[in-house]
Amino acid sequence: MPSNKSVSDAPITQFFNCRILRDHKLQREDLWVRDGRILDPEKLFFDEQGYADKRVDCEGCIISPGFIDVQINGGYGKDFSQATDDAGAKVSFVAKKILEHGVTSFCPTLVSSPPAVYHKVLPQIKVGEGGVHGAGVLGFHLEGPFISVNKRGAHLEQSLRTFQSGGIKDLMEVYGSLENVAIVTVAPELNHSQSAVRELSQRGIIVSLGHSEANLSQAEEAVKHGASFITHLFNAMGPFHHRDPGIVGLLTSDQAPEGSVFYGMIADGIHTNPAALRIAHSANPSGLVLVTDAIPAMGLPPGRHTLGQQKIEIKGLHAYVAGTTTLCGSITTMDMCVRHFKEASRCSETDALEAASLHPAQLLGITDRKGTLDYGSDADLVLLDDGLNVKATYISGEEVWRKGP
Repeated sequence: MPSNKSVSDAPITQFFNCRILRDHKLQREDLWVRDGRILDPEKLFFDEQGYADKRVDCEGCIISPGFIDVQINGGYGKDFSQATDDAGAKVSFVAKKILEHGVTSFCPTLVSSPPAVYHKVLPQIKVGEGGVHGAGVLGFHLEGPFISVNKRGAHLEQSLRTFQSGGIKDLMEVYGSLENVAIVTVAPELNHSQSAVRELSQRGIIVSLGHSEANLSQAEEAVKHGASFITHLFNAMGPFHHRDPGIVGLLTSDQAPEGSVFYGMIADGIHTNPAALRIAHSANPSGLVLVTDAIPAMGLPPGRHTLGQQKIEIKGLHAYVAGTTTLCGSITTMDMCVRHFKEASRCSETDALEAASLHPAQLLGITDRKGTLDYGSDADLVLLDDGLNVKATYISGEEVWRKGP
């Protein structure tokens, strides 16, 4: 039954005894929430003479915007790249589980797959699913299949594709639809790739450069056509060279305006050496986006699992293509990435938290509602202790997970 209660009559929650992340610093002040949005307390007190209906003692915790993971392939045995009838249920299951890691929004990611997989899976999940029942879906991240065969990593060679014309026809033949797609990873050195980059960008889809042998000029050309992200920097791309730094060079390129290019990093202590993390962060701190690149084996014991069409083997904290030493995503969680990034880069708590919240929201162009604690933003929150361990997660101001005693 729809409620007749106006927004101004909705109950107000006051979070107190906390430090909130706002304006790039931790501030000791209360946070006020009503109807799933963050309130301006000045307007509440002076214009409405409002008061709190519910008070939450945060016991000195940090309140950060909820984390956003723009590259996650599955978890807890659920593989997003499998052509099944229950793709929606798989995404919903993972959406609920990752709440304990502070993730309130995410992009389900599909690795390079046959067209039949995209045609089966993509129609089953809609943007916005999750909500108070789990982390919200912001759209798919399609990682391939238009990538380099020599930098395919764990992507099956027989699933890879090239552009025949570069137009929308190539994309639609493979994906079936671009509805509910947020990010597409392509290799910019492929023939006709630039027209594909332009087509996707004009449709509001983020183009990410990755699994690529591109030189810097090819990467810069892609940025001119609208590319704005780099998929897991340093991994599955040509190595940095001082005469041609390749895609890595976009971090400081004078052909990529400041703030125009973001880059993902898997801060799991395995994919990237701490020194490389520090170099990237020092070169372009505002563009760093933490991603888990988590695979379906996340949250499961060592052994053999799947990733799309591949067999995966977990040994300790490493995930390999079975029978090889090729890394294939991670089994890390976003809160682990935040803590490792802070320790490895020696950055502040603010920098670490913004790399998992503000920066991905800026990449996706959704900072009007996600990634900040600004007035009017969605009240997607994560409460953390001083060690950046997640204590509780809120979506739209409602508690959806809390660490037990």
